[in-house]
Amino acid sequence: MKIALYGRTLAPEHRGAVYRIFDWLRSHNVHVMIYEPYKMLLAEAHQIVAPFQSFHSSDDLGEDVDCMLSLGGDGTMLDTVLLIQDKGIPIIGLNLGRLGFLSSVQESEFEQALNDVLERRYSLDHRSLLAVTQPLFKNSAENLALNEVTILKKDSSSMIQIHTYLNEEFFNTYWADGLIIATPTGSTGYSMSCGGPIIMPESSSFVLTPIAPHNLNVRPVIIPDDAEIRLKVESRHHTFLMSLDSRSYFLSADQEIVINKASFGINLIKLHSQSHIITLRNKLLWGIDKRN
Repeated sequence: MKIALYGRTLAPEHRGAVYRIFDWLRSHNVHVMIYEPYKMLLAEAHQIVAPFQSFHSSDDLGEDVDCMLSLGGDGTMLDTVLLIQDKGIPIIGLNLGRLGFLSSVQESEFEQALNDVLERRYSLDHRSLLAVTQPLFKNSAENLALNEVTILKKDSSSMIQIHTYLNEEFFNTYWADGLIIATPTGSTGYSMSCGGPIIMPESSSFVLTPIAPHNLNVRPVIIPDDAEIRLKVESRHHTFLMSLDSRSYFLSADQEIVINKASFGINLIKLHSQSHIITLRNKLLWGIDKRN
């Protein structure tokens, strides 16, 4: 099996776990390619990476790569979207972060999870992506978001106005600090913290969740994921912030934004011992109620 491995940080308290992962991969003769900047971090920390190759970008990932292994938290998992793009390479996240909705395999489960991947005891969980089709990015992969696209005021002063159109029909003007357009995957993130609903991954929908709306009768709205979303922003400062997952861009107020469902999605590896429902119960502490 050939595995591409991605990470972006290496905290001292995680070095032991990372070393055990590499030791396991080496002992099972897994062909590993490591993201080059992460490989440099490992070398600086005196981790043993000499037998492993490296890759720099999506272009280095061929059809013979069986899966992408993400070492870190959910933010690290989100970064892998830019590397996978439309290649369809399945992703599994080993959680070295905090909550871990996407990177849901905990440290005590690492070896069993890797063994299941090696023996192909898993199914694929397809997740939809958002694509910003306007404005255009120099790197076309940067227009993708797995969790959400968010429009935000630039600073902590006046609210902004977000004129929103669905399939060219005027929908609403949000007087607010911002607006979140979230996928089902992202519905348990920023959108949920702003009062948005949890959407199951297999739902063919997105959710529009306003951030601190000035109109108290404005609520999150679930829309079909085949709708084209067009946004026009007014701001006293003539600029605003657009974020795609963890990447942020400053735009001028005369810049129109068009968002669609991407023509492809990504595949998350779902081990047979896992399910989205179990993850929700565990991460949101629903089981803390003794009646459950």
